[in-house]
Amino acid sequence: MALGTIDTMVTRTVNGIAGDPINVGLVASRDDVLCAMHAAAWYLADPITPLTSARIVESILRNEPYPNAPISDLIYHGKRQDLAFEKPVGTSAERRHHVRFWRVFDRGENGRSVWLGAATFDQGIKRTGDSRRVTHEIAPDIDTERNLLTAHLTAAKVVETIYEVTGIGSTDQGINGEGDVYHTDGNVKISVLFEGCNQRAEAATISDAPPSVAIKNTDWDEVAKVILLATAPKK
Repeated sequence: MALGTIDTMVTRTVNGIAGDPINVGLVASRDDVLCAMHAAAWYLADPITPLTSARIVESILRNEPYPNAPISDLIYHGKRQDLAFEKPVGTSAERRHHVRFWRVFDRGENGRSVWLGAATFDQGIKRTGDSRRVTHEIAPDIDTERNLLTAHLTAAKVVETIYEVTGIGSTDQGINGEGDVYHTDGNVKISVLFEGCNQRAEAATISDAPPSVAIKNTDWDEVAKVILLATAPKK
């Protein structure tokens, strides 16, 4: 099932360069996203300020923890990410799992929102070739990060249903905005979270993508509506 063209499934840097591809999604209210990510032990990233920028450098140089370290902005459909989360690896902000989420539809069936995200792993730091700016370098296997985030949410027992849809498509030599190479099967893994943050399930239901969602459509508002209708409880 395809949701859109390749171009619609890739984020952009603030300079308009192709960034990380969309590979995860959530169906949930904002509060339920925050609650679920907290239950999965992922930290909400701090906003980028002079103070937090200095603190992340200090974390890396001194090998000190900073679990809420800021995450650089990416643009999707004309706006910066609405939420960003991370899960540190080791004792500094040099290595971390992280994800950015954009709310692509505010309120649909039962008032639930649809979020699309880009999950990657920062495996270290590097200097960019042009300005010699210090930045993170992502690991090439972004499917592992997509699956890891989904597994963490499932282990926290906050996921009702999981299914996959086609995103960017199979890519062997993708390149993001920092020049990092990635590879992916091109699918987006959607997790429908429990509503109200007070329900838990021992195991999530793994579903085939509903046939009604199998529409190639570049209008993301309409796509989001279809997803919400397909995942809404049957009356």
